[in-house]
Amino acid sequence: MRPVCPFVKAARPSEPSKKETSADTATISPKCPLGYDSQTFKLGPLSCIICHALLFDSAKCVPCSHSFCKACISRFKDCPLCGADIEKIEADTNLQNLVDRFIEGHARIKRSHNAEDKQDSTPESNSNDDNNNSKKVIYEDVSLERGTFLVQQAMRAFRAQNIESAKSRLSLCAEDIRGQLETMGNTSELCSQLGAVLGMLGDCCRATGDAGSAVSYFEESVEFLSKLPRNDQEITHTLSISLNKIGDLKYYDGDLKAARSYYFQSLNVRRDAVKDDPNVPSQILDLAVSFAKVADVDRNLGDEDVAIDEFQEGIKLLESLMLKSEDTGLEQRRLSVLEFLKSQIVEKQT
Repeated sequence: MRPVCPFVKAARPSEPSKKETSADTATISPKCPLGYDSQTFKLGPLSCIICHALLFDSAKCVPCSHSFCKACISRFKDCPLCGADIEKIEADTNLQNLVDRFIEGHARIKRSHNAEDKQDSTPESNSNDDNNNSKKVIYEDVSLERGTFLVQQAMRAFRAQNIESAKSRLSLCAEDIRGQLETMGNTSELCSQLGAVLGMLGDCCRATGDAGSAVSYFEESVEFLSKLPRNDQEITHTLSISLNKIGDLKYYDGDLKAARSYYFQSLNVRRDAVKDDPNVPSQILDLAVSFAKVADVDRNLGDEDVAIDEFQEGIKLLESLMLKSEDTGLEQRRLSVLEFLKSQIVEKQT
């Protein structure tokens, strides 16, 4: 699961845009009081020390009473914090309610304050504020930053194999974006965000073996990403990946014709990307991988001559690809894919 969702700040219908703010208005960037800012890694008081994400389905150990995500602590016999034997684990409902309230309110701060409205200010503070009485202070609404925050928490949980936690955070994020779409329409930013988040939800379902739900999420991801112009490399990459993942699931389910259809759609997306910008090595590598996937299906469908042509097309792309000396990661991938493609040709000859 790769977080490519381009969460960006955007003005809401209910909030003033930068053009509407005047010299008499000061804007204060939002700051989470517990340190859970979207760009900050912190294990705060509401975090699970095992998965490093916010607590989900909180459970406390008996008798030490230390709390963790239930899915995380269930893998331990001793408390990771104090080392005490775990006799049993119990739901920590009060703590989880606190976490849920925190998530619901996070990054939704929007309030204005005029200095003249201070009723309980001291005379000293009033005298100091005489020059600022006309200045309006806005505490920014950062609803879109909430998306970054939720994806960050979901990624931590996913890496720690706490899949249900990741799904919960991503579902909240998707719900937020759908609400934005209802009020703002299908903007490029919102469609790209939702497409990426839906793809991550598909990854979660695939990790738990729920292929049907995974396909549904990937298909919806493709639907939103297909609405966007193809001039963004990340959007193009995410779209092609979602198509390939549907193809993979269809392939493993034995539906080779459906698999080929999705693989071929991904190949066309990548081929167009290379035509638009032929100087991006990663896109050429992706295109070679797509040729390998389509060729493999064609071989299994009995179209051997077509498959050989596609394997050779991929080989041609990779042999002509010139990489810089610092692109060691790409070179390793190029050699690996090239070796596979050549082995498929040799397999036919033998």
